[in-house]
Amino acid sequence: MTIVTLVGNPRGGSRTLAVAARAAEVLGGRLFPSAEVDTVDLAGLASQIFSPEPSPGVEVALELVRDASVLVVASPTYKGSYTGLLKAFLDRLPHQALAGKAAVPLLVLGDPKHSLAVEVHLRPLLVELGAVVPTPGLAVLESRIPELDELLAAWADRVAPQLAAWTGVPA
Repeated sequence: MTIVTLVGNPRGGSRTLAVAARAAEVLGGRLFPSAEVDTVDLAGLASQIFSPEPSPGVEVALELVRDASVLVVASPTYKGSYTGLLKAFLDRLPHQALAGKAAVPLLVLGDPKHSLAVEVHLRPLLVELGAVVPTPGLAVLESRIPELDELLAAWADRVAPQLAAWTGVPA
């Protein structure tokens, strides 16, 4: 089993990356502790994603995403939704490219009024690509990042059994 964390923050080394990496660790620890965990941080690929020319870096990233067993898709909220960088990357995937994959949507929020964005905006995109998406997605307020392990434990208690049922791995 492979868990891939896909981070759509245009800034490298972001809080979104840290939250997503920790969420992947927690899920991996509950589902398949020996799982390989990879990260695709789109911040380093931004200029290549928007280039009309093919890019080996983007192709490798797309392959990692296509080959994942579980995909953690993370973004900060920008204007109440996920970033354009994440959307531009995911637009490079063909129709139903995530069929047979589980994808977990995750947004880092500056304001609680954007809490539904993970369910209203990011989940439908992942479903459109064919992924199985457990409920609930994870919305983390920046002000609650110091409590991240507690938040992740409660969230994983709800999501891990769904992922286990789908993957056939006991939670």
